[in-house]
Amino acid sequence: MSTPTSAAALPADLRPTLEAGLRELALDPTLAAPLLDYLALLARWNATYNLTAIRDLREMVGKHLLDSLAMHPFVDGLVATGGALADLGTGPGLPGIPLAIVKPGLKVTLVESNGKKARFLREAVRQLGLRDVRVAESRIEALDEPGAFAAITARALATLPLIVELGGHLLAPGGRLLAMKGVHPADEIAALPAGWAATGSNPLRVPGLAAERHLVVVERRDGA
Repeated sequence: MSTPTSAAALPADLRPTLEAGLRELALDPTLAAPLLDYLALLARWNATYNLTAIRDLREMVGKHLLDSLAMHPFVDGLVATGGALADLGTGPGLPGIPLAIVKPGLKVTLVESNGKKARFLREAVRQLGLRDVRVAESRIEALDEPGAFAAITARALATLPLIVELGGHLLAPGGRLLAMKGVHPADEIAALPAGWAATGSNPLRVPGLAAERHLVVVERRDGA
């Protein structure tokens, strides 16, 4: 199979599959176009730079795009208030880039320490015209922007206690960690350090995927 260089070169069945998934998530199906532009760019770079272990384009639609977008209602408040989101250990931009595409005005900082992934992110932001997205090529714990974000998110990054340890300093007062998890992580919630607490564990449904997903909300308690 040749490596796609544009959305037009992707298999024809990807668009209707993605459009159906967007409808299930209560998102505008016309957003499939820019999402597929991102997918095509990711597939092209992935052939050389190994940005993600998933190489099958149909798998990418479900396990990357729709999986990332399942949490979209939880960032609506950020769009409404102008609050910024930091996507920690974003890799090739997941979930930050898909969220930015479907939520115009969402301010996203993509935090990634791997140089080749950061280069891809900068190119994706440029090509997709994502004006409210920036790339921070940095380790999470070394990002010197304390209190700059109303929310941080992470997808398949680490345990809840470790995410808080690495990135908790980035949260503004009243800020929240929006952690994407598989099964309800009861052990991780119980292991949260003093001063942090899970305030919600919300089941998510990802179109086309039978696997269990949860969005866990973690907040700092007074004095932490």
